[in-house]
Amino acid sequence: MNIAYHIVGVAAALWIGFSAYSLFTKQEFVVDPLIQYGVPRSWWNSLALAKGAGALGLVVGFFIPVIGIAAAIGVILYFAGAVITTIRARSYKTTVFPVLYMVPAIATLVLQLAVRA
Repeated sequence: MNIAYHIVGVAAALWIGFSAYSLFTKQEFVVDPLIQYGVPRSWWNSLALAKGAGALGLVVGFFIPVIGIAAAIGVILYFAGAVITTIRARSYKTTVFPVLYMVPAIATLVLQLAVRA
């Protein structure tokens, strides 16, 4: 179980870190939907920082479990908000993308709690 937690945790951190990097560098495939959803540009760096902090927190969680748990919960809430944003924008075809980021965070949280039990 411990090995699975580390593998899934690293994969989730890399995946979410890539998402943060893509937003920081204003990649077209990330910012075009944000414009379409009406997310203010002034929020973009803060959103990217939140993703980056969550990804880093998942890795730190290997050494300080409470930070990993908090990071996983934060990332899950972040992407739940993203799901709500896509639904409110009636962009149902893009709702799957934040879910694809949320699932590894949920798996990381579940595995970390199982390892601690």
